[in-house]
Amino acid sequence: MPDQPFAVSSMFQLSIGPHALGSFTSCDGLGCAMDVEERVEGGMNGQVWQLPTRLRYSNVVLSRPLTSQTTLVWAWLRLQVEEPARLPGQLVALGPDRKPIVRWLLDGVLPVRWSGPTFDTEQSQAARETLEIAHHGFVGVTI
Repeated sequence: MPDQPFAVSSMFQLSIGPHALGSFTSCDGLGCAMDVEERVEGGMNGQVWQLPTRLRYSNVVLSRPLTSQTTLVWAWLRLQVEEPARLPGQLVALGPDRKPIVRWLLDGVLPVRWSGPTFDTEQSQAARETLEIAHHGFVGVTI
């Protein structure tokens, strides 16, 4: 079996519908959780049934150093204010060689929050921006 690439020092490319929003250096919150409902059955004192009800998807938070790609995010945010639309999204994890490792296809993406950099001359860190998005779930996960 050939060696499989694994995510180490990945970059993440984000596109929402026709809007390519650039590469991000950090991705957090990509996940889901199954809600369960507990049911007790009469006469079965040693067991509680765990019944699945719905799948909830967490918001995805992406961040990166401030670059000219910030204008791409801002243009998409402005468009969402003027003409809100839940568009499909694509988040691609890239390996150190910049080749795709895995691709998540997201359904109905909306912006939740954008925060710009904090400028502090006493700190030697790069100015960063953060984008938080909500979605209805995964349409697919591919390579």
